[in-house]
Amino acid sequence: MMLTARFPTIVAAHARIAAGQEPIAPRADLPLAANFLYMVFGREPDPIAARALDTYWVTVIDHGMNASTFAARVIASTRSDMVSAVTGAVGALKGPLHGGAPGPVLDMLVEIGSAANAEAWITKELDAGQRIMGFGHRVYKVRDPRAEVLSRVAEEMGGAQLHDRQLFDLARAVEQTALRVLEQHKPGRNLRTNVEFYTALVLQSLGLKPRGFVAMFACGRVAGWCAHVIEQHAADRLIRPQSEYVGPRGLKVAAGGSDPSS
Repeated sequence: MMLTARFPTIVAAHARIAAGQEPIAPRADLPLAANFLYMVFGREPDPIAARALDTYWVTVIDHGMNASTFAARVIASTRSDMVSAVTGAVGALKGPLHGGAPGPVLDMLVEIGSAANAEAWITKELDAGQRIMGFGHRVYKVRDPRAEVLSRVAEEMGGAQLHDRQLFDLARAVEQTALRVLEQHKPGRNLRTNVEFYTALVLQSLGLKPRGFVAMFACGRVAGWCAHVIEQHAADRLIRPQSEYVGPRGLKVAAGGSDPSS
């Protein structure tokens, strides 16, 4: 509970300081998501905004043995403490192949600019060997069910005029174009919409900056990390995978060692 409460408090304080403002203390009468938005913006949030953030955090709270969760469990398996294990998880989450994708999704939408440009832009990126951010997942070969939930949240926020409706409409158009072009260029790969695509829209709609998106992910995932660490501590078994050497064999050291003059 301590880490679950402190993560949003620290992230909110950092956002205030980065904006040249004084941090705001949390209120005891507000739930977690509403309290975070209050601490960032200094006013009680719109209920739709608070519900949207709460939905996002619940959606990403746990997702099996992903990279950050596995890192936390490996650390916990050594009988290290909860904070150390969660710190290791944060380090793994920071990588762009894990938690760092939502920001580039916004960059992509801004660069595309309009639905008419989407096909040419996506085709150019694929021809250059680039990934299309917000599509494809190591586990899901169908549309990420979390993307389904967050797309409805983004649409609700658009209807409440909490963000630029144009961006949401552009995202919908880009999603449909990207799915079609990806199937043409990579048939059978089943590269579908993943959670990062609509995460970017939801967090941007709340008025949050892309540089803080990974931290927002961590605020939701920390409860899941803690649960895994508690489970690993209860198991009390060291995680020690075996490895197999696949390098060259039969190498020999020259007699007399190396020539120091060479």
